[in-house]
Amino acid sequence: MGTFIGQLIGFAVIVLIMVKYVVPPVRKMMLERQAAVRAELEESANAAKRLADADVFRAQRVEEGRLEASHIIDEAESDSVRIAEQLRIQGGVEAERIGVQGGQQVLLLRSQLVRELRGELGAEALGRAGEIVKAYVADPVKLSGTVDRFLDELESMTPRVMVSVVGRTDLRPASRDAQAAVLARFNELVAPLGVDELSRFAEELAAVYSLLLTEPVLARHLGEAGGGDEAKRELLNRLLANQVSPVALAILGAAVSARWSATNDFVACVQYLARLGLLEQAEREHQVDEVADQLFRFGRVLAAQPRLTSLLSDYQEPVNARVTLLDSILGAGSGVNPTTKALLTQTVTLLHGARADDAVLDLAELSVARSGEIVAEVSAAADITAAQRIRLTELLTRIYHSPVSVHQVIDPRLLGGLTVTVGDEVIEGSLSSRLAAAATKIPN
Repeated sequence: MGTFIGQLIGFAVIVLIMVKYVVPPVRKMMLERQAAVRAELEESANAAKRLADADVFRAQRVEEGRLEASHIIDEAESDSVRIAEQLRIQGGVEAERIGVQGGQQVLLLRSQLVRELRGELGAEALGRAGEIVKAYVADPVKLSGTVDRFLDELESMTPRVMVSVVGRTDLRPASRDAQAAVLARFNELVAPLGVDELSRFAEELAAVYSLLLTEPVLARHLGEAGGGDEAKRELLNRLLANQVSPVALAILGAAVSARWSATNDFVACVQYLARLGLLEQAEREHQVDEVADQLFRFGRVLAAQPRLTSLLSDYQEPVNARVTLLDSILGAGSGVNPTTKALLTQTVTLLHGARADDAVLDLAELSVARSGEIVAEVSAAADITAAQRIRLTELLTRIYHSPVSVHQVIDPRLLGGLTVTVGDEVIEGSLSSRLAAAATKIPN
């Protein structure tokens, strides 16, 4: 019995402990679980409601989408009709444009092809014409005939040819009058001089010209128009009275007393007088024609030798070196007239920035102009006959209203006919020039 009561009390203690310590947490946990279940049930009900609402909304959107798709299909069908019509119209316009452009391109290609064919045919014809011309002028008689035809043409155009003036045309009136006065004084004072005196006069004037080049202040003072004539002559006498002859001093006095447009004109006149001294010497010795011919030939040598021209024209090189080079060209066995050599030496010595070939050409023309003639340089493929030279001289004399000196240059490249150069004027009548003119008319 006691055991039973003990067990019962133990059981009661256990039940009490469980009621006090186990049942409350379990009850709380169950209450919380019930609350969670109720919340989940409410959430499930809400979710079901939202799902039903979503089904309704989806059904509405599907219906709206179906209606929108129907509208889009209808619009697409109308747009497709409109776009097809636009593309048809645009395609017609583009096809017409392409057709027009294609026609223009065809015409352009046809024009280019025709031009190329004409160019090729023209070049072929021109080449064949050149061969025919060369074969034709291989006969000396026919070659001479081309010169006669040129002379006939020149005679027919004689009234229309302009007169060309040989010499300096750039002088202003004051300098032109001054030079004329100085030349008159020159002709008056050198008339009594002998050949040796003329040579010395030329050397003196060349030395004065070099002095004026190296002393530009002196040149400006002597050549200025505003200075007093007496003062300039006094300065000239103080500087040169014991250096040059009385004739040279008198002519220089006339030059400084003249009214020049520019100092350079005065200085150039001094060089001009130095050349005239040697040309007067050649005239006294009846060698003017020989001197002129040799000067022209040397000018052609310089024209054919640019390197030689550059060496003789380089005034920065010592004068002695350039004169030595000239002497080596005009050797003892060359047959050059002493006056020609003196003129060329003087020209090379006095070069200052000018080209030697131009200076020699001016000198050659001056040598002819001294006798009242003008120079005509005639280029031909071969020597012209004496009768042709006489006829050409007569025609040029009629054209330029002045005696003409004809100097011939042989240039086989001309093929036939003549090219006449007088001063800056060129009368072109060669066969090569006519072929060249024909070539310029061939389409490129």
